[in-house]
Amino acid sequence: MGGFLSETFLAALLFGAITAAIPLLLAGLGEQMSEKAGVLNIGIEGMMIAGAYAGFLGAYYSGSFWLGFATGAAAGILVAALMALLCVRLGLNQIVIGIALTLGLEGLTALLHHFQFSRSYPRLPAAQVTPIPLLAEIPVFGPALFRHHLIVYLAVAAVFAMIWVYRRTQLGLNLQAAGDKPAALDVAGIDVVRTRTAAVLFTGGMAGLGGAYLANVGAGLFIPFITNGAGFLGIVLAMLARGRPLWVLAGALIFGGCLSLTTAAQVAGINVPTDVIQMVPFLAVMAMLVLFGRRASLPAALGIPYERGAR
Repeated sequence: MGGFLSETFLAALLFGAITAAIPLLLAGLGEQMSEKAGVLNIGIEGMMIAGAYAGFLGAYYSGSFWLGFATGAAAGILVAALMALLCVRLGLNQIVIGIALTLGLEGLTALLHHFQFSRSYPRLPAAQVTPIPLLAEIPVFGPALFRHHLIVYLAVAAVFAMIWVYRRTQLGLNLQAAGDKPAALDVAGIDVVRTRTAAVLFTGGMAGLGGAYLANVGAGLFIPFITNGAGFLGIVLAMLARGRPLWVLAGALIFGGCLSLTTAAQVAGINVPTDVIQMVPFLAVMAMLVLFGRRASLPAALGIPYERGAR
């Protein structure tokens, strides 16, 4: 039992939790905005894996992690634009289109990777970290919490930026109305389709950025199906958070800690069956759904295409 309380285990667990949480946080924040606007973005997993593949290629060929993040976000936006066209403008079923995009992009990225690299898996150099002065020197917790790539701090800052947008800006009110009472928003002179399209594109950019972080910083390489359901976890986080970005952050850290248990146990030399540890994230999802799922409040028009003048 002492192994679980050792400094090595705690440091590895905290560092791994943050590394695993950032893709979930970015995907969850993006999905939260899409759901606020009334679009259930099931295709977020496909946007993440597109971002992971494009982000890896961008960083691999340019040697710049930031260019990799940019190409990853751009790939996510491109996929999101297709979903916005089919679901928001043409009114097709959001669940069916989202699943189709996810399956299609999983297969497409795997095929492209095979043609490009065959069975080799080239790696990127270690990402440069930006330690926070003084805080990074705290024993055990400092290196684990305050020595990360700059994108980690920007992702956390995005949480507070979105809180401000939702509570203090007209955009936040428009998004809320697009999800709850789109007809009232239309009467007020705001284009519902344009508002929802912007939300979906934002979701794609955040998901693509999360995928690029997962490949470039988290793993240092791209392998087919690297997201491994991270996009679906982002959907769960967005639904359970009930419109609160801070709750997305808290949930991402919980799931991130569960995902990092295996690595932390191996680093600390703790002998625990891997299959048992790998069950923890899924048990955590089920527990959170049981505890908070019934109280999750979703927008009234979520998943319903808006047609002007329709009853």
